[in-house]
Amino acid sequence: MARERSGPTVAHLVLATRLKELRERAGLSPGQAADALGAHPATVRRIEQARTSLDEGQVHTLLRAYGAGPAEIREILGKLATANLPGWWHPWRAVMDSWQLDLMSVESAASVVRTWDPALVPALLRTPDYARAVLDALWPFLSPADRDRRTEFLMERQERVRAQQTHIWALMSAAALHTRVGGEEIMAGQMRKLRSAAGRREATLQVHALHGPPHVLTECPSLTLFRVDVPEIPDHVVRQGSPAGSADVVQEPAAVAAYRTLLDYSCLTASHPHKWKEVLP
Repeated sequence: MARERSGPTVAHLVLATRLKELRERAGLSPGQAADALGAHPATVRRIEQARTSLDEGQVHTLLRAYGAGPAEIREILGKLATANLPGWWHPWRAVMDSWQLDLMSVESAASVVRTWDPALVPALLRTPDYARAVLDALWPFLSPADRDRRTEFLMERQERVRAQQTHIWALMSAAALHTRVGGEEIMAGQMRKLRSAAGRREATLQVHALHGPPHVLTECPSLTLFRVDVPEIPDHVVRQGSPAGSADVVQEPAAVAAYRTLLDYSCLTASHPHKWKEVLP
């Protein structure tokens, strides 16, 4: 029986990718693999996309169908227990967006997170007060308890990213520094946090000035690019939109490369990381 969905872990993603590679190396289609399982091809696709837990019996059957040797079968089955463990984010799953359930393992293993926000301070750099004020403004239909839980979850994400020394490369419009979120005290606290972040080795902050020319991301909504130094896990891009909480997740290499190029061009025309404080309000 599949476990309650809480999003795949990195170990889960790696094993799912490996199963897909073994199937392709064996020259079998998803339909042929499904025949070996006595299941629908959608089952194989869900396994390979890490959208369901890895059942030991199913994995063993697939490995035999793919021609894996005894040593490889023992190795993979030995990693199943770890792969199926719930991620650290499991306690917050009730207030997580669907894209977060799928992408939190990627963020939790990312070596670099690049982000663009046209109107607000990026989530991974927000103070608790600023984050809660954003939720109050954009998510008024949520209960106060759910907004509290979402704020707690974001703060835990920040702690995890900081602990793993992920490099945060944040690009924003100066409008994000002038958009009044909460009162003056909340904004002052947020500016202090940005100044502190800019002084850390694992952070890069750049800002497009209010009176500067348009750039390649001017009309683009919030973007986040995740880079994981694990060969089996490709770079992912999350493009957030409206209504709040909706997002497109992109991992097709050509599309991800296109977004990376846009970020590169936009960073070239933004403030130099060492001079970004000059545009602070």
